[in-house]
Amino acid sequence: QVQLVESGGGLVQAGGSLRLSCVVSGMPFSFNTMAWYRQGPGNERELVAALSAGLGTTYAEFVKGRFTISRDNAKNTLYLQMNSLKPEDTAVYYCNKRYGITSWGKGTLVTVSS
Repeated sequence: QVQLVESGGGLVQAGGSLRLSCVVSGMPFSFNTMAWYRQGPGNERELVAALSAGLGTTYAEFVKGRFTISRDNAKNTLYLQMNSLKPEDTAVYYCNKRYGITSWGKGTLVTVSS
């Protein structure tokens, strides 16, 4: 059974930083392209960033230059370093596979105040 446990969210002022973590179990983490998604108030869930097994990255335009995705295969953990946060980054952040999405975790709430 796949489990995705996100953490690291919180309340931060605009311009601040947060680092999100996602511990993954129940699937071969190191072989999968993993991704961060987010769902803001009243919005659809959207892709934020993805990282392949070969360390190729994809970023949504709205986070390029501000967010960095990384992974530690030894710890089955996916990270998202978020810098220069904006109020519009306020959302619940989730991790999952990039392709063949499995069941969602609870996510971690990021709130950016202006």
